[in-house]
Amino acid sequence: MIINNNRGRVLLAASVFSVFPSLAFAAGYALNEQSASAMGAANAGAAADPENASTVFFNPAGMTQLKGTQISFGATLLDVTSDFQGSATNTVGKTVTGGDGGRYVPLTFVPNFYVTHQVNDYLAAGFGVHVPFGLKGNYDNDFVGRYFGDKTEIEVVDFQPSIAIDTQQGLSLGFGLDIMRAKGTLTKYQDFSYYNQPDGYFEAKGYDWGLGWNAGILWQPFDRTNIGMTYRSRVEFKLRGQATLTGAPVALTGNTTGDLTENARVPLTTPDTLTFSLKQGLAQNWDLLAGATWTDWSRFPSLAILSSQPNAGQYGTISFLGSQTYKGSADLIGYEAEHWHNTWAFSIGTAWQATPAWKFKAGYAYDESPIPSEYRNVRIPSTDRNWLTLGAQWKDVPTGWTVDGAFGYLIIRDVHVNEVLHTVNDQPVSGAANVQGTYKPKAWGLAVQVSKAF
Repeated sequence: MIINNNRGRVLLAASVFSVFPSLAFAAGYALNEQSASAMGAANAGAAADPENASTVFFNPAGMTQLKGTQISFGATLLDVTSDFQGSATNTVGKTVTGGDGGRYVPLTFVPNFYVTHQVNDYLAAGFGVHVPFGLKGNYDNDFVGRYFGDKTEIEVVDFQPSIAIDTQQGLSLGFGLDIMRAKGTLTKYQDFSYYNQPDGYFEAKGYDWGLGWNAGILWQPFDRTNIGMTYRSRVEFKLRGQATLTGAPVALTGNTTGDLTENARVPLTTPDTLTFSLKQGLAQNWDLLAGATWTDWSRFPSLAILSSQPNAGQYGTISFLGSQTYKGSADLIGYEAEHWHNTWAFSIGTAWQATPAWKFKAGYAYDESPIPSEYRNVRIPSTDRNWLTLGAQWKDVPTGWTVDGAFGYLIIRDVHVNEVLHTVNDQPVSGAANVQGTYKPKAWGLAVQVSKAF
């Protein structure tokens, strides 16, 4: 049976497809917590200060400065709260009842592991496993913005083999591969108020492997002066999986179950980054650390989600609803205008070697958000951040065991969200739902790193 109610199709699709953009938002939400030894100084100078095997991530050229075989492993505990105050309207313009979403982000651990080996005076090799991108969140079921987001889980794991060459003239060169696996799960509730029916539920899952590369330079022009530079390439994914819509009005599904399932793919590209670092010795036991990182988020002007089924765009498919709503091709499941912009992050820190066994660190970083205010959403209510950190390192000199601890606190101003949907021509979707309000975010991290030189 074909329904000639175009407004009904548009309202249903507007309810369904706002879920997909957050997959890209989450994959583009970079994690800075790759090592407690670097976190103690807010990552300032990390590409110029090869303290331990975590230099595999920050600058593979630094491996030439590590003697013998070294390992480094640890984890960061992240605690994020973001109280929400606001309201929402459904697809027919009525106020949505519900709560503030509760504790959206659970306590999260971000692990890492690195190993390096000095092959000879000129060559070093290493390997790292870390999580450069990730997000985990889950609103309470009665969240007023539940038609725009419920559960968001994205994880990108990077397996990084690396090599480095020491020119023996104060200059080292490093190169690595980024073999990444990305996976994600997204859910949201579906508003079927136009049909006087209870909410439905939407879920999308997908995964893919991607390949990128990184390169670094470490230069020592003067005694106690290190300059580092690292480039990390973009990585392209095509997350493949299924999109499922349950509890839909039978009049719109073309069958008797009220459920739709469709194979889908989400093209996703992580950004290029370029990092500059400085480590400058001051007094006998003091080091000044500084850094800047540029991230190419401008590659993300929009996100298109496409069907990978032969019957894409036919009546009774999710892509049929999407193509009508977003005025796009027949295989278009969803679309989101992003218009992200390039960003800079700046950091400065210091390290004091108080005794042969103890070193203390402190740092500050300013990190720009790539998301324009008019395109923020409830899955990632992001804005610029200020990061204050403290760190301490204890080393057992005879055995080579080292333990780093770091604490970081994020200062984030209130975040305002006013989320609607757009067509492929970046025009507001007629009759779409809306959620608007203010988040009051708070966040801190606690990290531990254990390193050993053999």
